[in-house]
Amino acid sequence: MKPIIILSTYPNKKSILKISNELVKSKIVACVNITKISSIYSWQGKIENSSEYLALFKTTYKNKKILKEKIKSTHPYDVPEIAELDITSINKSYLDWISESTN
Repeated sequence: MKPIIILSTYPNKKSILKISNELVKSKIVACVNITKISSIYSWQGKIENSSEYLALFKTTYKNKKILKEKIKSTHPYDVPEIAELDITSINKSYLDWISESTN
């Protein structure tokens, strides 16, 4: 089973908590790590400096398509970040836990 991490940023904690709980409950993801970050970016011709929440969605390769679709359909941003991180190394016990948690 191949592990995958999908990352995305959200404007507030409420928006990420709602989708994260749904995804874990439905076993699409094993875990979501959430942390508050500062982001500087260009949007509609302006430089923005704002607080956001970074979410790391931990799942398996077989769930990545449904996860990406769920993020896209529920995301509050017009242009959500949905980035896939390939995992080249992971300890077996953690991989086993991800696999068991997403079945």
